[in-house]
Amino acid sequence: MKKDLLVEIGVEELPPGFIINAVKTLEKQLISRLNDNRLSHGKIDLFSTPRRLALIISDLETEQDDITKEKIGPAIEIAYDEKGKLSQAAHGFLKSSGASENDLYTIESSKGKKLAVKIYQNGQRTEKILRTVIPDSIRNISSPKTMRWVSKDLYFARPIRWLTVIFGEEPIAFEIDGIRANKFSFGNRFKALDCKIEIPYPKAYSKVLEKVYVIPERSKREQIIRTQVKDLFLGETKKCIIDKYLLAEVTDLVEYPTAVRAYYDPKYLQLPSEIVITTLSKHQKYFAVKDLKTNKLTNEFVFISNGDPDCSDLIKPGNEKVVKARLEDAEFYFREDLKVPLENYVSKLKQVTFQEKIGSLYDKTERIKTIAGSITKELMLNEQVQAHIIRAAYLCKGDLVTLMLGEKEFTKLQGYIGMEYARAGGEPEEVARAIFEHYLPRGKNDNLPGSIIGSVVAIADKIDTVCGICAAGLLPTGSNDPFALRRAGNGIIQIIVHQGFEMELLGLIEVAFNSLKSTIDISPETREFVHQFMKQRVNWILKENGIDYDIIESVMHIDYSNVVDLLHRAKDLQEFKQRDDFLKLVIGFKRVSNIIIDYHHENKPDPKLFEHETEKDLYAGYMLLEKEISNLLAGKDYAGIMKKLVEFGILIDRFFDDVLVNTDEAELRLNRYNLLTLIRALFLKVADLAKIVVEGYEK
Repeated sequence: MKKDLLVEIGVEELPPGFIINAVKTLEKQLISRLNDNRLSHGKIDLFSTPRRLALIISDLETEQDDITKEKIGPAIEIAYDEKGKLSQAAHGFLKSSGASENDLYTIESSKGKKLAVKIYQNGQRTEKILRTVIPDSIRNISSPKTMRWVSKDLYFARPIRWLTVIFGEEPIAFEIDGIRANKFSFGNRFKALDCKIEIPYPKAYSKVLEKVYVIPERSKREQIIRTQVKDLFLGETKKCIIDKYLLAEVTDLVEYPTAVRAYYDPKYLQLPSEIVITTLSKHQKYFAVKDLKTNKLTNEFVFISNGDPDCSDLIKPGNEKVVKARLEDAEFYFREDLKVPLENYVSKLKQVTFQEKIGSLYDKTERIKTIAGSITKELMLNEQVQAHIIRAAYLCKGDLVTLMLGEKEFTKLQGYIGMEYARAGGEPEEVARAIFEHYLPRGKNDNLPGSIIGSVVAIADKIDTVCGICAAGLLPTGSNDPFALRRAGNGIIQIIVHQGFEMELLGLIEVAFNSLKSTIDISPETREFVHQFMKQRVNWILKENGIDYDIIESVMHIDYSNVVDLLHRAKDLQEFKQRDDFLKLVIGFKRVSNIIIDYHHENKPDPKLFEHETEKDLYAGYMLLEKEISNLLAGKDYAGIMKKLVEFGILIDRFFDDVLVNTDEAELRLNRYNLLTLIRALFLKVADLAKIVVEGYEK
């Protein structure tokens, strides 16, 4: 027989960030224990709200199957004494197995003959097993922070208030720290804490809770919020700004969502839009509203109530009052900050430590200017662009010491605040925009800087962080990367590729280290670590662009410093990899490489020693190919180079068909080695084709 199982843990409100992981951990812990106990089951449905973590396991077996186990005991040599009677070791084995002497038999094992018995184990009823595995599973639910309540032994994110455990139609009786499991759950808080309701059987869980204003399915609550928010503006040209992260957080803040439309004083629309949006969304978890005609904010917002839907009009004024206070603070910070231009804040950066070993934020600003200036020269940008880059580099960190950010109210708006203050102070739009863009990308899927000015300042800032933090000895290890150096490194490479900057990555690293020399010593180990660290980032960008691992290996032996060129080369090589004639070339090159794998001389071959026509043809073809590849490399025409190499591959094949390279005559053998060494060196200017995998080819 099979029955459904419901497990619900009722708690005081959990933080939104804890909930999803907690309910998934409950599932993982419980299923692992059921599997260990040989109890099969059907599908699993998860439920969660701020006040409950729950799951329903369908079709769980009602008892274990009976099993027979073979238990192996001591070796025959020690199982009997000299009189042929059972030894103490054998008696101990029988006692621990619950068997008698008549149950013994002998088996052959990898370590010789041993005693063994068969143990017949009756299956237990599932109810009995659940009384143990459910409490154990609950005790092992992890969360970022756990607490111990009063004198109780249970550690949990929030106090547990009730346990609902039903198997079939019957409760599973057990206790955790004085809390006894039963068939009762509780409704929404606004229905009063004593809103006790019986769950008759697991599959009735959702319907019963909905009667007391609880929607336990997280996805259903999210969809209700989306629909309600949209319906508030039916027939209007207004729309809620739905941020997916805010939506997820709000979904985990309520048990029974009701979208309510509210208002604030339109005077606050004079503030930059992101300040208003952040005030509403980050601080209050409300949705801002914009007019689709003007694409500007309106003086409205939508909040998601967890209270009685019939009381929304009573709840609304309180939310509007809180928003007014928040916007008042924002307006005050904004007006006070604008009393002086953004550049006045830069000198205050001297009072803020970036990292104790490498100085203040002002020191970092000076280094960013130096690095950015070097990049502009390498890219040969015009004088106006150079001037804008240096100005943006000087101002880019100024907003960090403004009231708006210094009071920790709007820290996520760093860069944006700087942009708005720069605009207000009359800075060129290109400079203002670059101040915002230099923080991009802030994550894997974030936007990249759109302008050359923002891109150069972003690269300068990020490479200074990577080199500076590594020089301070704070190297990223495993998953530990507190200064987000991997994100910074990836950002540098992404921006270089996105903008098509033909610049030397290794040279950029040296510029960054040189700007640090007066502050901290740069050890050879630090320099090598950063080189390898950035090489890994280059490898990453090639993978992100769909380049096969063997193609990556084949091009990475070349100087990886010019990332744009390397990616171009890899993409062209990847295209040719699909062609049969190119794969024949790869096989030919593998033969070349394998034959001279231990030959490390670079002597020129003597044409007078060539015996075969194909040998002469190969050398003549090489001389022509060398000139052609030299010209094509200058123009970075890698597709053209591949075509020439494929054509040359025919000469390689003919050579191996007609010529015995490893002849007994040493002079001829070495001369042929020298010819093949020339060919390999020429190929390696493009890629190491020996790294490319050809299916079915063995070395």
